Amino acid sequence: MRRYLKKYLPGHESICGNRWLRPFRSSLLHPRLWHINRHSAAGAVAAGLFCGLIPGPLQMIGAAIGALIWRVNLPLALLVTLYSNPLTIVPLYLLAYQLGCLLTGDSSGFVAPPEFSVVAFGAWVDAMLDWMLAAGKPLGIGLIALAASLAGLGYGATRAVWRLYLLRVWRRRKMPG
Repeated sequence: MRRYLKKYLPGHESICGNRWLRPFRSSLLHPRLWHINRHSAAGAVAAGLFCGLIPGPLQMIGAAIGALIWRVNLPLALLVTLYSNPLTIVPLYLLAYQLGCLLTGDSSGFVAPPEFSVVAFGAWVDAMLDWMLAAGKPLGIGLIALAASLAGLGYGATRAVWRLYLLRVWRRRKMPG
C-alpha cells in the first residue's frame, strides 16, 4: 500500500522546488509531511475531504494548512481534495444545502435563483444578493456538517482499510511457504 501511494504522489523535492513555495520551505521539509503510514494517510484523507468543500482554488491551500498543522501526509491531503470537481461540486453543494435545511429546521425548500436580466441589471444584482443570503445559512451549516462527516468517514475508512491490508500481510507471513 505504501509503495503504491509513494509511486503516484509527488516527492518533497518537486514541491519544495516550486518557486511559489520557497517562502514555506522550512515548514514543508518536516519529515512527517512526507512519511506515509496509516496515521498520516488517515489524517491526510480527513484533511483533504474536509477541505475539498471549500470553494474554488482555496481547497488545496486549506488542505496544505491542515497537513502542516496536523503533520499528516501533504501530497495525499492535496490529492484527496480533487473529489470535488466541476462534475461533483453541484451535487455536493445541493446535498450540503439539504443537510443544512434539515439541521436548521428550514422547511422552505430550494428556491431557484432570480432570472438574469441585462435590462434591469441593478435589480437583478439586488435580487441575487437576497437569494444568496437566504440560502447562505442552511448552505453554510450544511457544508460544515457534510465536510466534518466526510472527514470522519474518510479517516475511519482509511484506518480500517489499512488495518485489513496489514492483517492480510501478517497472515501471509505466518503461512508456511
